[in-house]
Amino acid sequence: MKIVEGIQPIADTEKLVLTIGMFDGVHKGHQSIINQLNERAKTINGHSALLTLSPHPRRVLQPEEEFKLLSPLEEKIQLLERYNLDYLIIQPFDFNFSRTSSLDFVRDSLVNQLNIHTLIIGHDHQFGRNRAGDFQQLQELSSLYNFDLKQLSAIEENATPISSTKVRNALKEGNVAYVSQALGRPYTLAGTVIHGDKIGRTLGFPTVNLAVNDEKLIPKNGVYGVNILINGEKFQGLMNIGIRPTVQGKNQRIEVFIFNFEQNLYEEKLSVEILCRIRDEQKFGSLEELKKQIAKDVSFFKNSKFYLS
Repeated sequence: MKIVEGIQPIADTEKLVLTIGMFDGVHKGHQSIINQLNERAKTINGHSALLTLSPHPRRVLQPEEEFKLLSPLEEKIQLLERYNLDYLIIQPFDFNFSRTSSLDFVRDSLVNQLNIHTLIIGHDHQFGRNRAGDFQQLQELSSLYNFDLKQLSAIEENATPISSTKVRNALKEGNVAYVSQALGRPYTLAGTVIHGDKIGRTLGFPTVNLAVNDEKLIPKNGVYGVNILINGEKFQGLMNIGIRPTVQGKNQRIEVFIFNFEQNLYEEKLSVEILCRIRDEQKFGSLEELKKQIAKDVSFFKNSKFYLS
């Protein structure tokens, strides 16, 4: 997959098959679009390309909103690399670009710059200034500018179309079961291990503290069963997301207890795959009560279908 910075002519691509979107989270609906994109490109002996925007438009147009992403740009690139796209076009998004009309975008960017052969879009695709462009307009423009157009049906989970918004809302509610189904994989937090206050060590459950990308959406506070990927090796454990009310904590932290692991990981990078939610974060009357509950959490996870015995 070659990365193209900004919309520009791509050499040696007479038959460019393009899709457009944010593809935040690269969920099953996105995966279906990409698979059909690649299939179409193969059929016509062309090239597949995905056009996305960075930063996310909502972070530019609604800066007062604390909008978080399922997959910040670096992670999105890593996810998309799995799908054998020929090109990923990353168009910088700013207020001026947001003023581009749907007609100007199709004519100037898709036709004159990219010279597309086929445009494939999802069931709810809208584009251009104020998202005024829709499938009906694209049908008219595809006839005018002589490119093929295909709109795909929605991919559903629990009888409703999958969307990045639904996945984000599910994470905010702690519904990681739905998230895993919608993504086709566990939701992952990747980051760097930072220093903590070592309270877990005194309880017999040493944890590592994880710092993640500020743009990344963190699931609802609580305790989760997780996989931990360290230098290509998989471990299992528990993750607590929260303010740690038992020890009068104030700021949200991500703490991971890795089963049967004692190495020093400070400043190392690791990834945490969230498998199941165990419980809400609670305030206990003492550290001893907290210790007993953590032991119960460990037992709960080890007796679940997610534990690799």
